[in-house]
Amino acid sequence: MIFSPDLGELVERALTEDVGTGDVTTDATVAEEARARARIVQKAPGTIYGLDAAEAVFTQLDPDARCERLVREGVWREGGGPVLTVEGAAGALLTGERTALNFLAHLSGVATISARAARAVQGTGAKVLDTRKTTPGMRALEKAAVAAGGASNHRAGLYDAVLIKENHIAAAGGIAQAIERVRTAAPELAGTLEVEVRNAQEIDEALAAEAPRLLLDNMDDAQLRAAVAQVAGRAELEASGGVTLQTLRARAETGVEWVSMGALTHSAPALDLSLLLEVLP
Repeated sequence: MIFSPDLGELVERALTEDVGTGDVTTDATVAEEARARARIVQKAPGTIYGLDAAEAVFTQLDPDARCERLVREGVWREGGGPVLTVEGAAGALLTGERTALNFLAHLSGVATISARAARAVQGTGAKVLDTRKTTPGMRALEKAAVAAGGASNHRAGLYDAVLIKENHIAAAGGIAQAIERVRTAAPELAGTLEVEVRNAQEIDEALAAEAPRLLLDNMDDAQLRAAVAQVAGRAELEASGGVTLQTLRARAETGVEWVSMGALTHSAPALDLSLLLEVLP
């Protein structure tokens, strides 16, 4: 389980940030009794995710707002088109427009790059993983968007799996010592144990300590292939470091089981969406 703020709380904070003491433009130009229908439109190929958050924005501002989903989340749409309609108070729809689009465009962007990444490794036997390089407070939503796009989730946080990195190794006095300390302190997580290694010597040290999974840090394709041969199936392997959509397939073809890609969340371009408003009689 990923610990995260309640969606309603997250949306409330986002609205408070944007609206502050009031939407002065909308309050001045829109009659309080006016009603409207908003339609959110996808304008570029991609995968929609985040409709719950977008709907929550509008229903917080107008509890009587009626939302109708026009797409299924997690499905690639080449042609774009209408995504969601919302009918309610015109002022609420205008006030919530940007916040709703911010949630939906960002999360759909994460789902879209995740879908592209999953496509890129098809047939290699490897899977693409996300990382902890997420927007503070948004991890649960971003990781859900990754999964909706077809990539895989790595650990949710520091509490549900073990990843011994170079600084942990330095603090513990070595790879073997770090692994032993983890097995003593958190035996229930020993099966998740993964160790970051940077060269053949560190691979041998981790294998000697029976680490079940190795993170091959910032290795090029030739080094990854050599590591796969060296390990020879004795541990699962994850390639990590600077992976892009352009380099992803080559990484996956080296024989590793996993390729982690921080860009799924920290650099996902927002999906192009717009909101069109129709005032109702």
